[in-house]
Amino acid sequence: MAWRKLLLVSCFSAAVLLAMLQEGTGASVGTSQGARQEAQEGAEQKIFMQESDASNFLKKRGKRSPKSREEVNAESRQRLWADELRREYHEEQRNEYENFVEEQNDEQEERSREAIEQWRQWHYDGLYPPYLYNRHHI
Repeated sequence: MAWRKLLLVSCFSAAVLLAMLQEGTGASVGTSQGARQEAQEGAEQKIFMQESDASNFLKKRGKRSPKSREEVNAESRQRLWADELRREYHEEQRNEYENFVEEQNDEQEERSREAIEQWRQWHYDGLYPPYLYNRHHI
């Protein structure tokens, strides 16, 4: 029972202390009337928009209304720009692949040429041209 009284008194004192601190900070600011008015106008400017912006906001089209010419042109420009980027990317990828294939083919041709040259040197019989069909059989 004693601990309940102690808990109740501590909670009540904490609530009173917090209420006093909150009132004290509000009273300690002490701003002048002019500064308070300027702060309120600054807040209004952040919340409310200019008349021209508000009228433009209300003039915006609904979801089902047709698009204006400017909107259609802007969307087509974005689409063309995206297509151009995609085309450049694929062209670059294709060029890289073609260069890779060309290098591979060059390496393969070089290896086959070397192998053919070695075969010809090994099978050379002193006749010109040193091909099999030119050999004389005894």
